[in-house]
Amino acid sequence: MFSGLAEPSRWSLPAALAEHAAQQPNALWVTTTEGETLTFGQAAGDAARIAGWLEALGVERGDAVAVMMGSTLDFIRVWLGLQYRGAVGVLLNTELSGAFLEHQLANCGCAFAIADVTLAPRVVAAAPQAPALRRLAVVARPGAPAAAVAMGTLEAVPFTAWQQAAPVALVLPAGEDIACIMYTSGTSGPAKGVLMPYRHCALYGMGTLKSLELTVADRYYITLPLFHVNGLFMQLGATLLAGTVAIIRERFSATEWLNDVRRHGATVTNNLGALAAFVAATPPAANDHEHSLRVVQNAPNVPELERVFRERFGVPHVTSGFGMTEVNIPIWGRVGHSTPGAAGWVHEEHFEVIIADPETDLPVPRGGLGEILVRPKIAGGFMAGYHGMPEKTVEAWRNLWFHTGDAGIMDATGLVTFVDRLKDCIRRRGENIAANEVEFAVAGLPGVAEVAAFAVPSDLLGGEDELMLAVVAVPGSGFDPLAFAAAADALLPRFARPRYVEVVEALPKTATGKVQRAMLRKRGSANALDRGEPQRRVKTP
Repeated sequence: MFSGLAEPSRWSLPAALAEHAAQQPNALWVTTTEGETLTFGQAAGDAARIAGWLEALGVERGDAVAVMMGSTLDFIRVWLGLQYRGAVGVLLNTELSGAFLEHQLANCGCAFAIADVTLAPRVVAAAPQAPALRRLAVVARPGAPAAAVAMGTLEAVPFTAWQQAAPVALVLPAGEDIACIMYTSGTSGPAKGVLMPYRHCALYGMGTLKSLELTVADRYYITLPLFHVNGLFMQLGATLLAGTVAIIRERFSATEWLNDVRRHGATVTNNLGALAAFVAATPPAANDHEHSLRVVQNAPNVPELERVFRERFGVPHVTSGFGMTEVNIPIWGRVGHSTPGAAGWVHEEHFEVIIADPETDLPVPRGGLGEILVRPKIAGGFMAGYHGMPEKTVEAWRNLWFHTGDAGIMDATGLVTFVDRLKDCIRRRGENIAANEVEFAVAGLPGVAEVAAFAVPSDLLGGEDELMLAVVAVPGSGFDPLAFAAAADALLPRFARPRYVEVVEALPKTATGKVQRAMLRKRGSANALDRGEPQRRVKTP
């Protein structure tokens, strides 16, 4: 276990890696389901060489470097190497393309990007809209032959050169220094870049240690992408602090979930959004209890799904939590306390949380519904703001509280239940989707006069939302909803592609012309084109 857990001045994941590399260099840290491995010593050595490579390329401390890679050992090397160099990793969702990717590359102001070979063409295509971006390193996929990528206006940088680079000694960062930028969507405008201090990044994993009672004997099975805080900081970061093993599957597979758990002796894992429902929907088997899992964290923790994991799979503990990229995880469940449907209790050592009237920011009585407001007790334990968007930072921080935009209830014991979103934000497959960002992307398609994006309920328990588009067609255009949806798919990330499309005569609006998405949500999808496959509902004993 990292020795600095009680000292906020030492809270950084590079510090934990350096300590484990010195004390147990040959101990296994990461293994992939494909059989690749990384010890603590190898991880530290590779990070030092990546840092040396970056230094030779002229990357300075504080420079932004975009990273668009899958959950591979090379991603981990690059992520750690950027921290060893003191550069800021801009960790991009691998589903991004088109205007979504252009905005994030332009907003972060990076001059250098690193991308998997399968993703590099998207970066090249977006580069003309990101004036600062000049160079790109292309990373070959493990076990696959290197492929040539047309670089367009970008200079090609050989990625494999890091292996011969002179290692750079780690200069431990200050906890308030910015470690990375992660983008998250809100209710209006394009995605916002969250400035993530080192202490903030470490605190995610510290919450995991406490909530799940993680020990060096645990083995953490990670299926969530490493460009997100859940996979990278709540899980992989927690194993780095604990000095225990992480098992990484690059892409979640419901059918392989239990096989992986058995084969690798996993004791802990997390499910986000619909993933728990996907696992529960697999056909029951007589040996479903034959595994070593002691705790599963589901967010949200749908009561029916908790019952499936406890009774069908025999997992002793099912917990949950609540948080955001901006505010860390201020609310955690606890091992040994079953709270189906609830998120958990406030992590009072490091955070304050109130449920407040969204109009006045005054606390509501216990048991009352209101907005979840959060603030940190530890400097650097929160985001440092939105990159290049000071007005959005100020908007979120009102009356000295961060406004999550989410509605919740806190009972007399302090147990917090997330109820719904106050925002016009769509939550699908673990991703926040800004409605107007989708609208902007598809508004120029042929035959579209007006379009509104909004959430409708998913068929899956815990599956959050499905995305629906209401379209006002140009008269006489012969608008075809199916052709429109296919064209929209080409412009949108996979998680933001619409399941439902409905042609409407007009969009409901306020007197000031604002689309009333609440009315569209209430209307629902009954008359819409449904492009989704029939979903299997969970069957419980």
